Amino acid sequence: MEAELEFTAALCRAARALVQWPREQLAEASGVSKKTIRDFETGGAALDRKSAKALRLALEAAGAVFLDEDDMGAGVRLRFTRRDVKQLNRLEGEGGVVGDDDV
Repeated sequence: MEAELEFTAALCRAARALVQWPREQLAEASGVSKKTIRDFETGGAALDRKSAKALRLALEAAGAVFLDEDDMGAGVRLRFTRRDVKQLNRLEGEGGVVGDDDV
């Protein structure tokens, strides 16, 4: 069985920055107090498993995607919105059919 990604203070801060949420909004969305989030993010306290899961789920619902640790370490990125995907699909179709090139 694969180990679960450790939800660290750095990942929490990074995800919160990506989704552009202040601590107040994360506290409201997760049910974890603002003080608990501040203490966790500043290294003052560890989170219990329930609080860590609540924070992670709230951030994921807001668009954060947590990446498992690999050669470069664990990370977080922002999920594309439907609008972003639609725009990317439109751009990929621009320019017509690709033809042969003798170059």
